[in-house]
Amino acid sequence: MRSKDRISYFYDGDVGSVYFGPNHPMKPHRLCMTHHLVLSYELHKKMEVYRPHKAYPVELAQFHSEDYVEFLHRITPDTQHLFAGELARYNLGEDCPVFENLFEFCQIYAGGTLDAARRLNNQLCDIAINWAGGLHHAKKCGASGFCYINDLVLGILELLKYHARVLYIDIDVHHGDGVEEAFYFTDRVMTVSFHKYGDMFFPGTGDVKEIGEREGKFYAINVPLKDGIDDTSFTRLFKTVISKVVETYQPGAIVLQCGADSLAGDRLGCFNLSIDGHAECVRFVKKLNLPLLVTGGGGYTKENVARCWTVETGVLLDTELPNEIPENAYIKYFAPEYSLKTPGGLIQENLNSKSYLSTIKIQVMENLRSIQHAPSVQMQEVPPDFYIPDFDEDEQNPDERMDQHNQDKQIQRDDEYYEGDNDNDHMDGS
Repeated sequence: MRSKDRISYFYDGDVGSVYFGPNHPMKPHRLCMTHHLVLSYELHKKMEVYRPHKAYPVELAQFHSEDYVEFLHRITPDTQHLFAGELARYNLGEDCPVFENLFEFCQIYAGGTLDAARRLNNQLCDIAINWAGGLHHAKKCGASGFCYINDLVLGILELLKYHARVLYIDIDVHHGDGVEEAFYFTDRVMTVSFHKYGDMFFPGTGDVKEIGEREGKFYAINVPLKDGIDDTSFTRLFKTVISKVVETYQPGAIVLQCGADSLAGDRLGCFNLSIDGHAECVRFVKKLNLPLLVTGGGGYTKENVARCWTVETGVLLDTELPNEIPENAYIKYFAPEYSLKTPGGLIQENLNSKSYLSTIKIQVMENLRSIQHAPSVQMQEVPPDFYIPDFDEDEQNPDERMDQHNQDKQIQRDDEYYEGDNDNDHMDGS
């Protein structure tokens, strides 16, 4: 056991000020709410807090096509009517709208994940957190499912400079298709996704039979679930699968995507997980004592997203949090109970029978047995980091870092507060 984990946490107040548009379920404002809840519990005092650099186009093009990155950089809400062909080609539109400061938003959340990976690579921390990251649907040449730049792929590519094998784990309610697709043909990354599958649920991929191809055969693991899975079934299956994966694959580092849309009552989700159940998965991965990069992901009932990621920040810090939420800039979102924990429960019937879960587990274990042992990788000289900071951030005075950090905008959008029936979060009747 490490004596005490060193945690680096990345946040830029500007991520929370972007707006996908009225009635769009993705609310980056949830990131401000999460951050202020983390501050109100004084968790920032137990971590190193950093403002990430804005990822350069050349860094984004380590995975994405240059033409796509360039188009994201250029397009604005005012000019999009001139580019109908390109919008269609890059899948920008209803699910992935063009909005004000879109490219800067991508630069910030991707920069956070890249910085997190680099601090882990340089052994400056044991765990790195970027709740703004985890946008797992974005593809090499286009947007998908509210995701424009796939920060997870970029972070994994960075970790692969120092680690022969990287394990990616995804507990978002949606299949981590963009990450799986990026590494489908290699054994350097094992992707493991637990998600809802069937009934035309987005993105429609993630069957247990999707296992990777060529050198990557058996290195993609999918755990397809039905509506209503509860804490007991989910955590039992998660621990069984992940234990076997780590024993078999022996990764050098782990990336954990903590999409909170798998919580009970999520606006777009259909599982019955409580925050405690979701956080138990994070606790289990932390205890593996491997370099760990933790990101956010989906999550569309924003007060529960903030609760969940705050609890999980506490878990990563080995800190138990009192259930009564302290005073903070967004306290009115947590009315009427003002409590941190949300129960799971019978919001939806659990359609995952014991026999169904047993069948899935057996298939996954069988696929893992097909891997004789962890693949060996001939490591060459480590390529340089693309981003060389102008200053040595470790020489910075931590108090100054926090001062700058505390000056982050407290973004309070009038059009995103609850106003009864007029709240745009509830316009779709959810």
